[in-house]
Amino acid sequence: MTTTDPTAAAPSHPYRLTPAGILRSEWHKLWTLRTTWITLLTATALVLAVGITMGSTYDGDDSEVDTVVFVLFGTQLSQICLAVLGILVTAGEYATGMIRASLTAVPRRLPVLWSKAAVFTAVAFTLSLVTNVVTFLVAQIWLGGTDKELALTDPGVLGALTGSAAAITLLSLIALGLGALLRSVPGGIGAFVGAVLVLPEVLTTLPLDAVDTAVKYFPAQASSSLGSITRVENTIAPGAGLLSLTLWAAAILTAAALLLRRRDV
Repeated sequence: MTTTDPTAAAPSHPYRLTPAGILRSEWHKLWTLRTTWITLLTATALVLAVGITMGSTYDGDDSEVDTVVFVLFGTQLSQICLAVLGILVTAGEYATGMIRASLTAVPRRLPVLWSKAAVFTAVAFTLSLVTNVVTFLVAQIWLGGTDKELALTDPGVLGALTGSAAAITLLSLIALGLGALLRSVPGGIGAFVGAVLVLPEVLTTLPLDAVDTAVKYFPAQASSSLGSITRVENTIAPGAGLLSLTLWAAAILTAAALLLRRRDV
């Protein structure tokens, strides 16, 4: 009579969490939501539609406006779409209760936040860059032969298109961090619109030079220094703008990470 070791059938490599596995989980969660598809398609359609409209109706009145800025006016609308999506990525799970399952599967918590930020950043930047390039090329169909005729290979063009995509992505990442901080979709949207978009404009009405200088480093204003071939008036240098946006996003995500570890679900 033979006996078998009850532990012989046990797997030699038990299940364990890995960064790749958490990233894959967040990737699937993002793309299985109908909201993701609707928001991304809307953001793309707005940029493309406005770019076509600007190009097809150009009559020379806006000759002083940078060409890339001119054809990408629609990014001001798509930015709102991507910011809302960033808030939904984090605060949306608190609204549905899905966050309990996520944090039960990943008890250390922080990898969930970092994975959400990484997946969202990759998607937002890729989509924004591709949309910017396509919109620029399509708008040039009508702008050919005008003072705004440019090729993608002309000096500064690709850098401006990339800078615009980076600015949109970092602003949306700030929105993602606000969603994680406030754990509320309406609260996150209100904080983004009020603190990031409206508050700096209110501060500029104060008759203080120091305030005017400081406001230039706020997220929305810093993003204005990116996405143009020539230097935009009353903005900081593109390098300083990119650094400022990065620091804002890092600070808000760090604050969200600290609260995620300290607060209950």
